[in-house]
Amino acid sequence: MNPIDLVVTVCAVLSPATCEEQHLVFNYSGSPRQCVMAAPPYIAQWVGEHPKWQAVRWRCEYPHTHDKA
Repeated sequence: MNPIDLVVTVCAVLSPATCEEQHLVFNYSGSPRQCVMAAPPYIAQWVGEHPKWQAVRWRCEYPHTHDKA
């Protein structure tokens, strides 16, 4: 299994214009596309633990893909 970064854009329930990205890193044996399809249960768990936020979009990527060398 390789670490994969589930990047979830969440917005505040009481202020939908207030949004931020949350990075949930976990071990996953599939591709980023497969990760996107498997993500809803993990997102639901995060939202359940953070009821003031709602998930509006998500993507999966390998960690550090946006870091500059």
